[in-house]
Amino acid sequence: MTWMRWLGTVVAMLYGSLSQVVWSEAVDSRDCYLDGWRSALKCSRLTVGEGVTKVDLAVMVAPAVNEVGRAPLYLLAGGPGQAASDLAPLLNLFDRINRERAIVLVDRRGAGRSEPLDCGWKLDPPDDLEVFSAQLADCYLQQKDFANSLSSRQEVDDLERVRQYLGHTKIALWGVSWGSRTALLYQQWYPESLSSLVLDAVAPIDVKVFLAATAAEQALRKLERDCSGDPACARLGDWRADLDQLQQDWDNDTRRFPDPYTGVLTGEPVPRWILLNIIRGALYLPETAAQLPYAIKQAGSGNYRPLAAIEGVLRGNNMSLGLTFSVACAEELSRTSDEEVASDSADTFLGTAYVALFERGCRVWPVAERPYPQPESRSHPVLLISGEADPITPPVYADTHLDYLTDKQHLVVAGGGHSNSARGCIPELIERFLKAPETPLDPGCVEEIQRPPFMVDKFGPELGAQRGEAGEQMEIGGRGSDPG
Repeated sequence: MTWMRWLGTVVAMLYGSLSQVVWSEAVDSRDCYLDGWRSALKCSRLTVGEGVTKVDLAVMVAPAVNEVGRAPLYLLAGGPGQAASDLAPLLNLFDRINRERAIVLVDRRGAGRSEPLDCGWKLDPPDDLEVFSAQLADCYLQQKDFANSLSSRQEVDDLERVRQYLGHTKIALWGVSWGSRTALLYQQWYPESLSSLVLDAVAPIDVKVFLAATAAEQALRKLERDCSGDPACARLGDWRADLDQLQQDWDNDTRRFPDPYTGVLTGEPVPRWILLNIIRGALYLPETAAQLPYAIKQAGSGNYRPLAAIEGVLRGNNMSLGLTFSVACAEELSRTSDEEVASDSADTFLGTAYVALFERGCRVWPVAERPYPQPESRSHPVLLISGEADPITPPVYADTHLDYLTDKQHLVVAGGGHSNSARGCIPELIERFLKAPETPLDPGCVEEIQRPPFMVDKFGPELGAQRGEAGEQMEIGGRGSDPG
């Protein structure tokens, strides 16, 4: 059992595991391939920095099918700590965009194919926080100069170098989660180089997104609301009370999960803070959130198999943790007070189980504070995309912290989790926005996007009833056999 299953960004959960790049040669503009995308990309290396901070940036371009002069779209990954090359499967959803504009992926310094600062954790770090802290401290001491060189300012400056290197006059940016923060900073520092922005799971510059307990609690309550309004899920009863009791009774030394693939009990006990972050991680995706009520109900009765199955979905380390801590400690935790942590965690199921990991890690990763400047007014067209039940970047962030953007539209997906660019008609709306950003979008099709059906027993969702347009129930058959 390891904690990277929930720390990893949702991008990997939505768009695939860590993509493998195959370089034809380590020279400019040669064909290369990324797992998850059917066509060859044009790949090159751009050298940035000097001395111990020198890095050959991995630059990957999906050329436009029909070049008509549209601004290329750069994809910015989340984390901080994820590589843009992880986003290759997203190219399938953006194929209509790619018909008339190039799509560019740049692995930032310290991630992916650009000298990843992963501290030797190719798989998953240890669950024991004492062991983890000691290993993290050793990693920092071994690569202190490189760790201190990594920042959002550096990433934005590198993106500008790539733009110039590729000869692009203006570019459009799509950023997810922490990538949306990067895009907003690029807009501040290089406004003349930018045409438009698409921000999914918006992390505004002035929001302290690592204070996530309140957002996670709100997402769980929205799940409760939707479950209680669903006849099949409502029959599960008060599963939130079961979660509260589970937390209260949890014994860090004795509780063990079965392996999600074999069903065999694991040797290591599951700490309470891992349990809480599995719940939090499940809220990132509507597909896993739909399984939570049943899984929690079963766990309350001593059956951890459904919860272990969710944990298996969330497995995988696609983060360069050194990069994660270099940016998070310098730009987020450094401006977060103990009083804010206490206020955010009060009366929530998560408490400090998420932010405490970063507080602890930053003690042994002493990078200098890097404050952001006050955002200045910008008039670029901006499309904002939020999930109503996002457990870390809820819609209110986009609604209340971006007053300096004078030309913005906001799409909110009902029941949506963290990142919604792949859901329903959203890819088509993104394509329309990029083609004609001055034209307001018709959000009608967004209202048709619904949560997946709730899992209500070991066979999955109940498919014997489906809501009609007026909310009435229509009998259409028996139970399904696929997991929810």
